[in-house]
Amino acid sequence: MKKLLLTVSLSILLALQLGGCAQSNDGENWPEGKDPQTVGLLVANRFIASPHNSFHPDRPPRSITYPEVCTWYGALKFAEATENTRLLHQLEQRFLPFFEEEKHLVPRPWHVDYSVFGAIPLEHYKHNRDKRFFDMGIRFADVQWEIPVDSPQVVKNEYHKFMDQGLTWQTRYWIDDMYMITLVQSKAYEATGNKKYIERAAHEMVVYLDTIQKPNGLFYHAPDAPFFWGRGNGWMAAGMSELLSSLPADNKYYPSILASFRQMMNSLKEYQRADGLWGQLMDKPESWIETSGSAMFTYAMITGVKNGWLKPEEYTPVVRKAWIALVDHINEEGDIASVCEGTNRKNDYQYYLDRQQKTGDMHGQAPVLWCAWVLLNK
Repeated sequence: MKKLLLTVSLSILLALQLGGCAQSNDGENWPEGKDPQTVGLLVANRFIASPHNSFHPDRPPRSITYPEVCTWYGALKFAEATENTRLLHQLEQRFLPFFEEEKHLVPRPWHVDYSVFGAIPLEHYKHNRDKRFFDMGIRFADVQWEIPVDSPQVVKNEYHKFMDQGLTWQTRYWIDDMYMITLVQSKAYEATGNKKYIERAAHEMVVYLDTIQKPNGLFYHAPDAPFFWGRGNGWMAAGMSELLSSLPADNKYYPSILASFRQMMNSLKEYQRADGLWGQLMDKPESWIETSGSAMFTYAMITGVKNGWLKPEEYTPVVRKAWIALVDHINEEGDIASVCEGTNRKNDYQYYLDRQQKTGDMHGQAPVLWCAWVLLNK
């Protein structure tokens, strides 16, 4: 009860300091048009009107991509926070063809970027209790720890070493893994109450943190790409936020994950630029402003304050400044600008500076919705 009261009081404090976050009226402290209700609905409606995402704009998608999954998840959570039944229905209608005429678009769970898809049917199941959604979603969560019988033999031979350590065979030690893996496993835990899902996600997270987190709390894109790339670090920040939100506080891994989260947030606070956002390469002032990573950091900080993991007096000004700056990059159609294109790792500083900046890319649409949801969430 004491923890609940603390969380509620912190949420109220954050709402008052950020501009008031009632579901129907977001108060008078936000600049006009920048309240999370207005912005979230604009971006969610943009998603509803968008075709399925493809990494190759000149041809239709072969399967649902992870940026679409992440945007879908944000729209679902925003609809839940605002009790928008119409939006929930629209999102469900978008999903239903995957059981029939669009079945070919359901990814095969052979990779973390495909497996995260399972979070969407599991999140829908929470609202509609349709067993078809549960069965589809839980398969993705289960297969992450059970190599599919129809997977290539090379997968079975190469990845058993991870299984022997209690890790998923999809382990790569890439920073985006810690969102893709933890999201679907957390949703499986929420849907079933079975602790095995959250336990293995927490174990995986601790191993990653012990292996790749740097002394300043941040993460290189990869061991052979020693750069603090914005969105890559955003995946880690968001992944820890999702996991800590579901992980019981008495779990043996909880203290170390929380400590790593706080260490990262403290470092991010120092790298925030004067305009409120973060750079494509966070520690390089000459790099351009990048919005997807900035939105992910903002989401993590809001989540941290709302849950009592971060001090409101330290992080609320950071969050408010960041949110207002993010909204300045969103156009009337609901598309956010300055989003780094899909980026593989490379040991080349100029490579990161030369990445294309896109508008409306779902890598950026998704975390804007996450921010709107947590700002509104009570």
